[in-house]
This record gives sequence, C-alpha cells and structure tokens, in this order.
Amino acid sequence: MPTITRNLVTGGAGFVGSHLVDRLMEAGEEVLCLDNYFTGRKANIARWFGYPSFELIRHDVTEPIRLEVDRIWHLACPASPVHYQHNPIKTAKTSFLGTYNMLGLARRVGARLLLASTSEVYGDPEVHPQPESYRGNVNTHGIRACYDEGKRVAETLCFDYQRMHGTEIRIARIFNTYGPRMLPDDGRVVSNFIVQALRGEPLTLYGDGSQTRSFCYVDDLVEGLIRLMAGDHPGPINLGNPGEFTIRQLAEMVKARISPALPLVEQPLPQDDPLQRQPVIDLARQQLGWEPRIPLEQGLEATIADFRSRLDP
Repeated sequence: MPTITRNLVTGGAGFVGSHLVDRLMEAGEEVLCLDNYFTGRKANIARWFGYPSFELIRHDVTEPIRLEVDRIWHLACPASPVHYQHNPIKTAKTSFLGTYNMLGLARRVGARLLLASTSEVYGDPEVHPQPESYRGNVNTHGIRACYDEGKRVAETLCFDYQRMHGTEIRIARIFNTYGPRMLPDDGRVVSNFIVQALRGEPLTLYGDGSQTRSFCYVDDLVEGLIRLMAGDHPGPINLGNPGEFTIRQLAEMVKARISPALPLVEQPLPQDDPLQRQPVIDLARQQLGWEPRIPLEQGLEATIADFRSRLDP
C-alpha cells in the first residue's frame, strides 16, 4: 500500500491555507488543519468535515503543540495590512514564536517544514524586479515592520534550525496572491476594488495609482508550494507572477467587469507602502519547473464571481 503523508497546515482555514488543504485532501493525504480563526473561517474548509483523513484543531501557534506529522505547512499569520496592523505585537509574536514552535515540532518528529514567507521581506525595494539574492529595504520601526521583520526573523530561525539541528526546511517568498475566499475587509487591493465596485462605490487609489504589483492566482501559488515542499531546494524561492501591473490598471480592469462608470478617487499613500513589487522567478522555474499559468484577466473573473456570491443578499 502507498504511504499516506500526514500533513499539518497552520492557518489552514485561511485564504491560501484552505486552498492548500483542498489540494492535499484531493490527493488522498491526511490533513490536520490548525487555525485560531483570526482571519481563517470554518466555511473555507467545511467541505472536509466528516472525512476520516481530515481533522480541525483550534489552536494559536504562539503556544506549543504536540502532534505526530510528516509535513508542516506553516502558513499561520495575518497577511494583509488591516489585519497584521490590528495588533502588531501579536503579529510579531506569531511570526517569531509561531515559527519557533513549529520548528521545535518539526525537529522532535523529524518533519519537513515549509515556511510561507513573503515578498514583504524586500520592503520598499531599491532593486527591481526582486531576486532572492536581494536583501531588502525594510523600515525596522515602521507600521509594517511587525509583519516584514517578523517574516525576516522567521526565515532566520528556519536556517538556524537547519544548521544546528539538521531540520528540513523549505521557504517560499510569496508575492501578492488573490482569488476566491479572500476576506472582503482584508484591505488588500484586489478585494478592496472588487468589494467597492460590487457595492457601487468609487474605487480608492492610494497615491496616484502608479505603484506596481504582480498578482498571482491562488491555484498557481498552491502548485508552487506543493512543488517546493516535494523538491530538494530549501529556498528561499520567490513564488509570484512576474506580470507587472499598476494599481490604476487593476482598478480599470475591475471596473470594466463590474461597473465601468464608477469613478476613481485618490487618497494619500500609506507609510512604507512599496512603490514597486515584481518577482524574479528564474529559481522557481529552474528548481521546481514552476511558473504561473492563470492570467490576471481570467483570475479576476473567478474572484469577482466568488465575491458576488458572498456579498449579494
């Protein structure tokens, strides 16, 4: 009989985590989904309730936990500015203590750990686009530092556990991701624009909308995570879509699909908001045979349909 892998997914009821849970369950693996429901929702993983190979655990990763698992997918941490700035001390604790606890578990049971790091480790980059070798330009005491520096120290912990204890690690630096199950109030630009347009409100641009982002559809990202976990390269490896769009272009694309006549309004740019963000994915192509497949136009259609189904009365 084939060996069934026992997977722990922290943050498994969240946006990205729940899509990963879907893929693992559909592959016939066992999944322990761990979440404290700060940004996760039970509805995201409700389809798996009652399956013998699925278990849901309410737990905060800042507290240790003892489990027997083969793979740890460590995604637990609020990833949008609205949520991670709500309690910046807790955000920093989640990145540091949460990763410390999961690495301790990985060491004890001999599991491989994948850390969901972030493109935010590059800060407001002075190198564009950003390769993994770029060390970043992060404001260590700004309002985004709880997340940016939290993920940087999480990466540090991973490599120190690898060097000191031989712990198997995989690190993904995730760039802007979008798709179904994003929270309507998470403050990220894709969800902001879609929700405003569906409600018939003006679309809010921060700054003049000339800042750029690269948007990766969640199914593409999950495929990259699965390949990274299965591969031999510890990372860090950028996972994102190298297609670069201005925020104004994104707003126009959303308007065109929902309500073309809606106006755009400009607001001041938040502190430390990066002006450019685009991944170099040569390493992912070489090591994982991975690159995004779903264009922004196609991904937006599915995302808008999902929001419409949840927002409509």
